[in-house]
Amino acid sequence: MRLHHCFECLRENGDGGVVVFVTGGDPTVEVTIRAVVELAEAGVDAIEVGIPFSDPIADGPVIQASSERALKSGTTIESLLSAVNEIRAYTDVPLIFMTYFNPVLQYGLERFARECSSAGVDGVLITDLPPEEATDWLHAANKNSIETIFLLAPTSTDERIKTVATVSTGFIYCVSRTGITGEREELPKDLRELVQRIRRETEKPIAVGFGISKPEHVRAVLSQTDADAVVIGSAVVRRMHEWLYSSDDEKAWHKLRQFVASLKEAARGTKRQRRA
Repeated sequence: MRLHHCFECLRENGDGGVVVFVTGGDPTVEVTIRAVVELAEAGVDAIEVGIPFSDPIADGPVIQASSERALKSGTTIESLLSAVNEIRAYTDVPLIFMTYFNPVLQYGLERFARECSSAGVDGVLITDLPPEEATDWLHAANKNSIETIFLLAPTSTDERIKTVATVSTGFIYCVSRTGITGEREELPKDLRELVQRIRRETEKPIAVGFGISKPEHVRAVLSQTDADAVVIGSAVVRRMHEWLYSSDDEKAWHKLRQFVASLKEAARGTKRQRRA
């Protein structure tokens, strides 16, 4: 319900949403807990917490390196579920676990969904799980009131778009370009058309990710397309590594809050302008 309420409020206020990704356990689970709380207080609308995996094929070098650091620090699904439990004492910001199918399968689909729900996770995005193969997961997720977010890309067929529009719940993750995650200078020219293709099939929230790294990108995507939100990953993960990895001081946290607040500020009012 937190995700639904989040997007309802954004639409009522005419604001675009900002979803931020952090790798769970980089550099430590304790830092992740504080980061989620700080990001929520800085105004982000939802937070994706990446479960580190040894072969993150969809991720670029920044998030791959982050995942390696998290694994070396001993991060596990159990430790991140415990972290979410702790986070829920401080904030109600919607939380999404982003992961690959192998760790979830090893953990057990039913157990993972049940423990996510118990800890306070709102949604799960399994990067390499297509909807056609997700029946068992969807059963476990729906039974435990966990939203499932699926990906769509520029290469997605009309049939795939219709399928994802039907089965995706919390929101639909629109990948702005083919390839891996990472920061880019420019946005793809065909992004508006891709979002329109999805919007023709559904009124569910659409979040655009991959390559969005600065306030100008945020404003451009939200004011020029029918997307409801943007997802920023590598730009945040890189700054966290540069600013917090070697120095957990208050100046570093202040810089992170300022950066994220600038992204949220760029999103404000963008949907009012578009409707007008």
